[in-house]
Amino acid sequence: MGGHAFMLPGERGTHEQATRNARSVGKALMTFIERGYNLVLTHGNGPQVGDLLEQVERTRDHVPPRPLDVLVAETEGSLGYLLQCALLNELRARKIKRYVVTVITQVMVEADDPAFALPTKPVGPPLSEERAKAREAEDGWKIKLDGERGWRRVVASPKPIKVIQRHMIREASLSGHIVIAAGGGGIPVAKDPVSKDYVGVEAVIDKDLTSSVLATDVRADLLVILTAVDGVYVNWGEPSQHRLGAVTMAECRRYIDEGHFPAGSMGPKVEAIYGFLQRGGRRGLITDPEHLGEALDGRAGTHFVGRI
Repeated sequence: MGGHAFMLPGERGTHEQATRNARSVGKALMTFIERGYNLVLTHGNGPQVGDLLEQVERTRDHVPPRPLDVLVAETEGSLGYLLQCALLNELRARKIKRYVVTVITQVMVEADDPAFALPTKPVGPPLSEERAKAREAEDGWKIKLDGERGWRRVVASPKPIKVIQRHMIREASLSGHIVIAAGGGGIPVAKDPVSKDYVGVEAVIDKDLTSSVLATDVRADLLVILTAVDGVYVNWGEPSQHRLGAVTMAECRRYIDEGHFPAGSMGPKVEAIYGFLQRGGRRGLITDPEHLGEALDGRAGTHFVGRI
């Protein structure tokens, strides 16, 4: 699920709002638990890491600044904590004896990934063009128009290769624990070419792509992406728009190639499901929290299957 699951449209992202929204998410996710699933949760952090970047820049003359990979780690901990609290309380209310753990997750990327030279990942709140260009001049931001949302800061978003903690995430999940992992796409790390040590790199990995890689790494049967709409639509915004029900890999590839899924919205989600199926995953599902139960029954959402 996205980082906006913690901050609904029109909200400022206060702690009270994030806590309330985490409770709503926790209730929705009980659908999986009550059906006996072993569950690994991932989430975005775009609004939250953007706020931390703003804090760093506003206080850098008084407090030592922290690099972006550390800020990603901070959001993994803080948002994971909110989800842990919400899920544990829901489990307790239902008298279900399962535990919840948040894993501060490192994700391997290539140090020479071309994405470092072409930042594309929006973080932080939308701004007016005038304000965004002022920050570009004052603070060295890279900025980009983010559709109808407005102008936003963009940072590098390299491709995820593998999740370092994948084995422990799988083992904890198979033991019945609910695992929250790869928050914000995970902390991007690369290997130092000389020492071969893991070193953090300043970037934000796309959460959907990391979720796809993690689903493969833990040998998941089902990858579910919860979003703001009830499924995947083609011809979006046109009179002929319609929701896709069940989609094969061949159909999915065709829709991608025809440009139905923009990069700034549904594109990464569909690509994530497609990649998961390509690597042997059995089933993918895109829906919203309200229709999750129906979607798991095959009566809502958009289903992706690994056969042609």
